[in-house]
Amino acid sequence: MSGTASANPARGEAMLQLGDHAIVLRPGFAALVAAEQEIGPLFDLVERAAGGRMGLAELAALMWHCRVAESCPLDREAFAEALAEVGLVAVTPALKTLLRQILQGR
Repeated sequence: MSGTASANPARGEAMLQLGDHAIVLRPGFAALVAAEQEIGPLFDLVERAAGGRMGLAELAALMWHCRVAESCPLDREAFAEALAEVGLVAVTPALKTLLRQILQGR
């Protein structure tokens, strides 16, 4: 695994394991604003996710914007490919953490 990154649950962070890369996801304000500008209102995203209608492109965009850059040596295309490779089951725990933070805040 690359680096010694670890998530801080008290800050709403989540770990995402993509191959050999342990990537920290931090849903800070700037990250969520950037995600919202790309994929639309976050409350709508949460509703789609709850209804099983969240698209892979939306998932990749949310996680990309929430990644801590220092923990992620991948470019965006490689990041998206790695998400597809590990599959939805592997990324669901991190996604749940991000969605919970969107709804609850810190």
